[in-house]
Amino acid sequence: MRDERGVTLVELMIAITLVAAIVAGLLFAMRTSLLAYQKTSVRLEDDARAVRIEQALERQVSGLVPLVRDCPALQGDEQSMRFVSSYSLAEGSRGYLRIVEYVVAQDPAGGVRLMMNERLYAGPCSKDPPRVDADSIEAAGKLRYCRMAYRESFPDNMLAGDWVASWDRPAMPGAVRIEMAPADSSSVRLPTLTVNIPIRITRDLGAGYVDDER
Repeated sequence: MRDERGVTLVELMIAITLVAAIVAGLLFAMRTSLLAYQKTSVRLEDDARAVRIEQALERQVSGLVPLVRDCPALQGDEQSMRFVSSYSLAEGSRGYLRIVEYVVAQDPAGGVRLMMNERLYAGPCSKDPPRVDADSIEAAGKLRYCRMAYRESFPDNMLAGDWVASWDRPAMPGAVRIEMAPADSSSVRLPTLTVNIPIRITRDLGAGYVDDER
């Protein structure tokens, strides 16, 4: 009799089952890797956003422009602040002057959030308190609290001066503090931290500067 080589139906089913198990294991490993990559990407994006928020706040406040007639140098309290800045989110420090407003508002997800308004400076500032509208931008969200404070400035003594809760003086404060804390303190993401921003304009806004040299 002639030898005939081949596989039985049982052997074929076993081979197909093994191949299917190997493919399923590879797909599960790929899915786990993709989920880990997605979580890492989201975390890195959140951390980068927190850094960008702090940088934008620092640059806007540091770019404060002292205007006396049309707008006060800076007005604010614990929940809102308004000033004119040479820095904007859209154009950086290369564009037109902007009226910048910060407003602390309730967050629909819980806690509070810091909202930002930016509009072109085209004349006197409004005397109405800053408000959140359809054009407002969320600078920071999911916060347990957010409040602002202002450091008194004394040119003769840089160490003097207290932090106050509101500012409506003709002179400028020596620094602005924006205190923030995340609503979820157990999160592993980079938290939004308190920002202390010095104002490095030493000009006395109430004094007249005249060149007496002849």
